[in-house]
Amino acid sequence: MKAFDTGELPAGQAAVSSRKALIILYVLAVAFYWASLYFYVPTLPLYVKTRVDSLAAVGTILSMYGLWQAIIRLPLGIASDWAGWRKPFILGGFLLSAVGAYVMATTSTGFGLGAGRAVTGLAAGTWVLLTVVFSGLFPPEDAVRATAMLTVANSLSRMVSSGMNGWLNETGGYPLAFFVAIGVAFVAILVVLPAREQRLAPVQPSVKGIAGLITRPDVLRPSLLGALAQYVTWAATLSFTPILASNLGASDMVQSLLTSGSIGVVTIGNLLTATLARKAGNRTLAGWSFALLAAGAVLAGLAPSLVVLFVAQFIISVGSGIAHPLFMGLSISKVDGSQRSTAMGLHQAVYGFGMFAGPSLSGALADWMGIQPMFILTGVLCLILGYLGVRWLASAGL
Repeated sequence: MKAFDTGELPAGQAAVSSRKALIILYVLAVAFYWASLYFYVPTLPLYVKTRVDSLAAVGTILSMYGLWQAIIRLPLGIASDWAGWRKPFILGGFLLSAVGAYVMATTSTGFGLGAGRAVTGLAAGTWVLLTVVFSGLFPPEDAVRATAMLTVANSLSRMVSSGMNGWLNETGGYPLAFFVAIGVAFVAILVVLPAREQRLAPVQPSVKGIAGLITRPDVLRPSLLGALAQYVTWAATLSFTPILASNLGASDMVQSLLTSGSIGVVTIGNLLTATLARKAGNRTLAGWSFALLAAGAVLAGLAPSLVVLFVAQFIISVGSGIAHPLFMGLSISKVDGSQRSTAMGLHQAVYGFGMFAGPSLSGALADWMGIQPMFILTGVLCLILGYLGVRWLASAGL
């Protein structure tokens, strides 16, 4: 797919069009973009808990992030293919990241936090177009490798930004991390501005064409398995593990280390996918990812101390790091370039519902049975559904 003009630029036009330069620009833009979404994440559940009275309410507010990115991603992919442009939508997403952080920093109510989290969910929809633009700089057969490379930048950025959360809280209280996120979102805008984009031939959407794409086994099945992996990740690492850690005596600094460390470990899984995708095979990697996610969730459910909880997070994070780029790459590996934004929009919309269901359903379960029994149930269901899902991939020829 040729999305960018690599020819000579007109005199005086400050734009970047070479493939190598575009790869660097988009890697940097992705790093700043994800940092803007994660500076406040490690202690966000605790921050929300100061505004509401129940774990179910905490889960509902946190789930707005997954819900609204699930809602926006497919329409965003369709709109981008229809317009033939990616960059304007990407810039809009970066701006929404700043807006959402501002709303959460300045509100004093649970409703305001939910609204701000919803706006950041809309901002997260931009990941659809970033992955499509980046994968378009590589041959189609390298789709999984390209998404794994970009996800490494994603993971490292989230690790560094979330690792700063505890220090930012101690320096200026909860709001400071949100204001740092606002500044970094504007840096992301400045980084991507020089990237020159050549308009693609617009693809007018049709109900028949979209329905055909949605029902394709090679697109839908990796998307559903990606949703399962995201459910476990968001039920544990990014929602209720911080609260469990607090119950076990963790400070804000330890909370920050727990989340940033787990995100850093995700990078190990990303690198394994990038390195072993061709050698080990997609189904083998998928099987390992679900086994690790399940084992980590069950161990968190049994954890008597912070040390064991850290180990559980390590295991979950390796599994998540394998699953995310694997299923993302598989979902577009056989799709024509003109429909890749729509296919990626579908994939990320489906797994966005996993991000929504993770906090919301697990929050209700945690209120009913307790946080640790909820983790055990989550792990058991992940193992069963993951095993069935890998067999399902085989029947789709993936």
